[in-house]
Amino acid sequence: MKILPAWRDVGPGAMVAAAFIGPGTVTTATLAGAGYGVSLLWALLFSVLATLALQEMAARLGLVTGAGLGEAVRERFRGPLSRILAVGLVLSAIAVGNAAFEAGNLAGGALGAEGLFGSGGRGWPILLAVLAFGLLWTGRYRVVERVLIGLVAVMAIAFLSTAVILAPPPGDLLRGLLVPRIAGGRELLLVVALIGTTVVPYNLFLHATAVGRRWSGPEDLPVARREAAFSILLGGLVSIAVVITAAGASVGGEIRNAADMAVQLEPLLGGWARVFFSVGLLAAGLSSAVTAPLAAAYATTGTLGWDASIRGKGARAVWGVVLVVGALFAAVGLRPVPLILFAQVANGLLLPAVAVFLLLAVNDRARMGRWANARWMNVIGSGVVLVVLGLAFTTVLRIL
Repeated sequence: MKILPAWRDVGPGAMVAAAFIGPGTVTTATLAGAGYGVSLLWALLFSVLATLALQEMAARLGLVTGAGLGEAVRERFRGPLSRILAVGLVLSAIAVGNAAFEAGNLAGGALGAEGLFGSGGRGWPILLAVLAFGLLWTGRYRVVERVLIGLVAVMAIAFLSTAVILAPPPGDLLRGLLVPRIAGGRELLLVVALIGTTVVPYNLFLHATAVGRRWSGPEDLPVARREAAFSILLGGLVSIAVVITAAGASVGGEIRNAADMAVQLEPLLGGWARVFFSVGLLAAGLSSAVTAPLAAAYATTGTLGWDASIRGKGARAVWGVVLVVGALFAAVGLRPVPLILFAQVANGLLLPAVAVFLLLAVNDRARMGRWANARWMNVIGSGVVLVVLGLAFTTVLRIL
C-alpha cells in the first residue's frame, strides 16, 4: 500500500499548505514561540489534525459531486431567506474577509523582501501584488499549482533548517505537543490565532474545487487523500518549526515579529540563517497572496453560480478586487503584525460556521451516496467545531 504520493500527484493539498503557511502563520507562530517557548505547540498539533479531517471531507465532496463547497451551499439552502443568510455568510467570511487577509499576506511578504534586499518603502507590497496578479491572470491552473508547490518547498527548507539547529530537548518538545495549557488571555488569543491560521475556512472552498481540476472522480480518492495528508503534514511541520525557531532565538533578545526573528538569528546561527528565514517569509507572503484571492474567487463564483474558471469574468473580478484592496491596505503603511493577528483571530471565529456547512454537505446522501460521512467522521468533525466554537466564545467574552 502506497503511503506517499508520487511527485506528479502533488498539487491541491500543496495549495492548501501554501495557503496556511502564510505570513499569518509565520507571525503568529513567531509570537507564540518567542512569548511561550514550545508550550503552545499542542494548539498547532490540534490544528493540523483538524485540517486533515476537514480537508479530506472537502476533497471528497469535490471529487464525488464534481462541484465545490460554494455550489453545495447554494444547492443545500433553497429557501429565499436561508439562501440569503447562507450566501451572505460565505461572501462576508470569504470574499470580504480575504481582502483583509490579503493585506496581511502582502505586508508579511514585504517584511521578508526587506530582510533580503533592504527597505523598499511601500513598494514591496505593490510589487508582490503585481506578481500574484500576473500569475493568476495567466488563467493556467497547473502553472499556478506548480509555482505554489515550489514555494512550499522553499518554505520547508528555509524554516526546517533553522529549527533543527535550535530544537529544544525532546522532553520539552513532547510536553509542548501533548499537554494543553492556556494560562492567560494573551495565550488564549494566540491559541485561537494558531488554529485560525492553520484551519483556514477559505481552504475548504479552495480544496473542494482544486481536486476537480486535477482528478476526475471518486475513484481518485485514495491518491487525493495521500497527497492531502503529505502536504498538510509537511505544512504543519513548517509551522511547528517556526515556533521552535522563535523559542530558541528569543533567548538572545526580544522578538516582536517575524522580521525581528530574522535579525535575531544572525548572531546565533550566522548570516545564512537570516537569509533563509527572510526567504521563507517572502515565499509565505507570495504563496498566500496567490491562494487567498483564488479561494475567494472559487467560493464566490460557486456560491453565486458563476463560471468558476480562473479566466472567467466573475472569478477575475473577485480575485482582482481582493488583490487590489489588499495591496492598498498594505501599501498605506498599516502595521502588519496587528493586521495579521486580526485576520487569524477572525478566521478562528468564522471557522465553525463554514465547517458546519461542510458537514451538512458531506452528509447529504442524495449527492454523496456511499461516500457520505460515516458516523465516526461526523464525531471528529463535530468535535473540531465544538472545540473551535468554545475557544471562539471564550475569546469574545474576554474581549467584551
